[in-house]
Amino acid sequence: MYPEPIPLEIVHEDEQIVVLLKPSGMLVHPTIGVKTGTLANALAYHLNKRMIEEGEWPDPRSSTPNSQRSVRPGLVHRLDRATSGLMVIAKTPRSLTTLSRHFRRRLVEKRYVALVWGDVELDAGTIDAPIGRDPDGRPRWRVMEGGKGSETRFRVLERRRAATLLELEPVTGRTNQLRIHCARIGHPIVGDGLYCESPITGCGMRLCLHASRLAFHHPATGEWLEFTSPLPDGIVAVAGRLAGK
Repeated sequence: MYPEPIPLEIVHEDEQIVVLLKPSGMLVHPTIGVKTGTLANALAYHLNKRMIEEGEWPDPRSSTPNSQRSVRPGLVHRLDRATSGLMVIAKTPRSLTTLSRHFRRRLVEKRYVALVWGDVELDAGTIDAPIGRDPDGRPRWRVMEGGKGSETRFRVLERRRAATLLELEPVTGRTNQLRIHCARIGHPIVGDGLYCESPITGCGMRLCLHASRLAFHHPATGEWLEFTSPLPDGIVAVAGRLAGK
């Protein structure tokens, strides 16, 4: 991908990693149909800003700089386009390898906050439902027999008049897992038109899902790092409307 000067909300950066807040609506990396405006494009600029300013990346349309000193952002994990929140990015190949191993071994703590429709009866629980890909269906990713084992833990944070605020912990990391699992128990995430049959879930709202906590061992020092992020204003506003405020 080529670099673009897109502002980033960085909460921590050192020689090995960047921790930032991805906004809702931004793709993490380019796709066949979208080549610009992604988090990867923004990181390519941020991590190579000095080299770009020195003229070693003269053609902004090119993904290839005139130097081997360029830094390629290491995307360790993903967030859906519509999901906001904390992400960690590796700045070196070694950090990428280490963090990827930590994610695979489930050594990283991830928590999300979701505003879901309805009154969730249990104060806490576990959703255990296999997720697979149906190439002929829509949505393609869904609960299905023969899918991969998928587990999500939830805890009620607050009950509103028409919705419930949940803390979600993805024990596994399947595509769209949190959205699929919330819909599975009859409480789809507010703003998620893909995994709910009721048209009210669209209603012009953003997806009310936010990666609120990220904790992991620093890939170079081993230090345990913890980062938290409050709910963005967009979700707070929706929650207020659903509470009748």
